[in-house]
Amino acid sequence: WRRPRVRPAPLVVLADISGSMSRYSRMLLHLGHLLGQSKARVESFVFGTRLTRTTRLLRRRDPDIAVAQVVHEVQDWSGGTRIATSLREFNQRWARRVLSSRATLLLISDGLEHGDTSALAAEMDRLHKSCRRLIWLNPLLGMAGYQPLTRGMAAALPFIDDFLPVHSLHSLAELGELLARDLSHWVEP
Repeated sequence: WRRPRVRPAPLVVLADISGSMSRYSRMLLHLGHLLGQSKARVESFVFGTRLTRTTRLLRRRDPDIAVAQVVHEVQDWSGGTRIATSLREFNQRWARRVLSSRATLLLISDGLEHGDTSALAAEMDRLHKSCRRLIWLNPLLGMAGYQPLTRGMAAALPFIDDFLPVHSLHSLAELGELLARDLSHWVEP
């Protein structure tokens, strides 16, 4: 009982479910469900034009039922994208509750922002300062010749610790290895 307690580092997942991400949204929700079944504390959110917390919905044991519930509950599924607005809501409403200096944040999006990119940069800066590591997963990064030239990605890149593809099973396996190392047990005093 005198030994320090060992706990996995917390993980926060913010996944884009806009129309441009529709090919990947369900797969990424299954990933969120799988991560939520681990021993680590995992909080998950989805966003398109608004932010929706999905942690409770993804705790269901059956992944297909959990994903179906998220699709049913989220009102802006396959709609537009307002990354800066969604991140502002997360920063104002949820960041203090779910992020810590030990947390890893997974932001999953193609970076196609329709709003103000200076606001996106400000919200990304705030996010980056609130967590230990910010990992941006972009399915477009797996395409040959992809360059992060969109205004949204250009505004976000300076605040990203790891910019990784998430377009195939191989990229998901690499992400799993990274998270296994990154979320390794931290000792609490």
